[in-house]
Amino acid sequence: MMSGDTLLIAIPFIAYILGMLFIGFYHYRRTRNLNDYILGGRGLGHWVAALSAQASDMSGWLLLGLPGYAYLAGVEAVWIAFGLIIGTWVNWRYVARRLRIFTEIADNAITLPDYFENRFGAKTRELRLFSALFILIFFTIYTASGFVAGAKLFESVFGFWYGYALIIGILIIISYTFLGGFLAVCWTDFFQGMIMFMAILIVPVLAMLKGNGSPIEPVRNFNPEALKLFTDASGETLGILGIISLMAWGLGYFGQPHILARFMAVKKPADIPRARRIAMIWVVLSLAGAVLIGLTAHGVLTENLNKENSETVFMVLVGKHELVPPMVAGFLLAAVLAAIMSTADSQLLVASSVIAEDLYSKIFRKNADPSSLIWLSRFSVIIIAEIAFIIALDPESSVLDLVAYAWAGFGASFGPLILFSLFWKRMTQIGALWGIISGGITVLLWKHFSGGIFNLYEIVPGFLVSSLMIIFCSLIDNPPPAAVYRQFAKLQERIQMYKKSK
Repeated sequence: MMSGDTLLIAIPFIAYILGMLFIGFYHYRRTRNLNDYILGGRGLGHWVAALSAQASDMSGWLLLGLPGYAYLAGVEAVWIAFGLIIGTWVNWRYVARRLRIFTEIADNAITLPDYFENRFGAKTRELRLFSALFILIFFTIYTASGFVAGAKLFESVFGFWYGYALIIGILIIISYTFLGGFLAVCWTDFFQGMIMFMAILIVPVLAMLKGNGSPIEPVRNFNPEALKLFTDASGETLGILGIISLMAWGLGYFGQPHILARFMAVKKPADIPRARRIAMIWVVLSLAGAVLIGLTAHGVLTENLNKENSETVFMVLVGKHELVPPMVAGFLLAAVLAAIMSTADSQLLVASSVIAEDLYSKIFRKNADPSSLIWLSRFSVIIIAEIAFIIALDPESSVLDLVAYAWAGFGASFGPLILFSLFWKRMTQIGALWGIISGGITVLLWKHFSGGIFNLYEIVPGFLVSSLMIIFCSLIDNPPPAAVYRQFAKLQERIQMYKKSK
């Protein structure tokens, strides 16, 4: 039986879930073809594009992983925030508009493998196959992180057994993704982004007030040296490798398919500067709030959280320490569910689009009718969710660790490829192929070593190896066909037209 307070907390949860399912059903009725299901017919406005991109970017990591890391590690978590802020700005400033224009020029590509194949005039399927393979590998891991976050939420707030909590979270997420596709995902992300934003600003302020106005009052086992920017939680000076590893999170932005899909779906390139300003305000304030939650918790909590349960710090603060009335606590805790859903749904959708569009439609059944492709994409959502469920079954799984691994995999596999494809016309299909393979494999291998140079976050060597392979393999290969140069010239013309129209 639920207590009175738990029931009051549950009411906003239930209302929120019903609202998300309504959005999914509404867009189910508006989805006519695969382009609608995967990319929303390229009809996103700047507000929806901005909040959807950032909400799907941050995920449950923003309200679980980062506050938990800040709680344990202290102010060194600010270095992660710095890297992410820089990466977000560079991505919106230099990648978004070019990618939006180039994917349209490249035969109206609606997925990244589609874009790569059309961009390089590929005559064989290796580039599409390896792109799809690494997207499926790393998105399954990434989706599992969202499922773990959802399970920890229901376990912490309602006391459910971890396995039941995991199943509940998965059923909620796949329901509206299965029904409504890209537009449902983007509109739910829009509302989820607003809920996350309010929660992450409100909770640290309430925690400071609860802690007598002090931003942090260290409890036992907390080293005050962790409050310094250049020292870690043990009081040791942060080395250069440590700072590079923390800031290198920003490199991951250029290769995240679920974020890049928002750029591709923007209604018109002229909307991107306005979207960028909205996104930057959201991300700066949200990251600051996430770090402050971890720090201010020390002035409120009477118990210590350890590495295994530190990622529940937001939920413990809101649900168990009377910062707000139970009904308001339910709304704030619904923000955690919003953060989880906003990324897991995007990841499931992109991964399912790879199966339907990049494998089935382009390789196995080229004349498949639109209706069958939509339903294949929908059922692919369920298949990928089942695999991610198996990964997430371990209750000791860390949201931060799973996100870091998948983030590095995408950043190294696709980040250099996206950047070079948009800015270097001499890049070839062979360079692109070996860039993906070398970056992805470097991350997969590097993760299994430790000590010395191997303590460096795996995205750094992966990004570097991929970049070098792209340059080397492109230069020893024959130049791209003339059609590729013509596409690149069209891109430059469109960019110049845009600049003159401003």
